[in-house]
Amino acid sequence: MSNLRDSVERWLVQDGYSITETKTEDNFKIIVKNIDAFSNDLEIFEPKQQAGVLVIGVKIPLKGKQMMRYNQLNEKENFEKKMTDFCSSIQAINKFFDEDGMKKVGVYIVLDKKEQLNQPSFIATLPKIIEISEKTAQFLFKSF
Repeated sequence: MSNLRDSVERWLVQDGYSITETKTEDNFKIIVKNIDAFSNDLEIFEPKQQAGVLVIGVKIPLKGKQMMRYNQLNEKENFEKKMTDFCSSIQAINKFFDEDGMKKVGVYIVLDKKEQLNQPSFIATLPKIIEISEKTAQFLFKSF
């Protein structure tokens, strides 16, 4: 469904964002660099097995001391449950990643209804995911 990719690219460019497309197993993935106050990148993609679904999110890495504390945890599941509960409270979907030797918390908003796949809905989602990523980064900083 390249129409969705083309639309997303057009909407981002029209709104003044500089974009990068990256190779992925998904149908497409677009990156907007340094989207939030913590210089994290925005990822927008259509999952391979879910055509017509748009996922918008940010991966927040655990910084140096946070990573050291995480590695010293005996019960990492408790930390992950605490993060999942927090993300649920701010209406975000989350996922944990091990990338580039770091633990990352991905926070996402999913647009999966046809009436959400338009420019006004998409553009309205961008400030929401930025706010969610900043709240999550602050939660990580305060609680870890």
